[in-house]
Amino acid sequence: MATAIYLEHYLDSIENLPCELQRNFTLMRDLDNRTEEKRGEIDKLAEEYVSNVKNLASEQRVEHLQKIKNAFSKCKEFSDDKVQLAMQTYEMVDKHIRRLDADLARFENELKEKLEYESSEGRVAKKSESRGLRDKRGSRGRGRKGSEEDSPKKKKIKNSSELSDALLPMQPSDVLDMPVDPNEPTYCLCHQVSYGEMIGCDNPDCPIEWFHFACVDLTTKPKGKWFCPRCNQDKKKK
Repeated sequence: MATAIYLEHYLDSIENLPCELQRNFTLMRDLDNRTEEKRGEIDKLAEEYVSNVKNLASEQRVEHLQKIKNAFSKCKEFSDDKVQLAMQTYEMVDKHIRRLDADLARFENELKEKLEYESSEGRVAKKSESRGLRDKRGSRGRGRKGSEEDSPKKKKIKNSSELSDALLPMQPSDVLDMPVDPNEPTYCLCHQVSYGEMIGCDNPDCPIEWFHFACVDLTTKPKGKWFCPRCNQDKKKK
């Protein structure tokens, strides 16, 4: 019964996931097409500039180069949007995977608790039965009764109970601290996996490349080029 409940809740949570994934993949494909069109436009503008540069006035050259620069900026904007969509898609799927792991861990813990409860109930029944037998033998002497209470068999049962209690180290709260996949790449100054909104450093030689907004004190994407704190510090040293 518990398995059916967990499964039903999980299936409800992922009901819209295929549509959301399809939407993101369609948007990424559209961005790819728009980027390819913009690259063709850049190639055409570059060819026109090279073939007519000798006949162009200074102002015309600047205007033509500005068109090429704007096209490149638009192309980069499309690429950045695609990266953000890819990261959102990964987060979307990873969230459901983590929930599934958490549900499995809780279900396993509930099964262990149920087995432990049934086991303890059985021990209580056995103790009650043994106590009834000892009461029947009470007429044979209190000394013998006392020896039965301290018998190695009873101590063994007690120790067995303590051992069973120690076999349940896992608590439901531990699920939130489940380890991340060790093969997943890490980013940012915090050396954590990708999550939430991230921004890329415009330094092509940046060793980290991607940073979480919160780790670099950002709330929105800045206009123009952006360099991480480490690259800014290296620039100052130079």
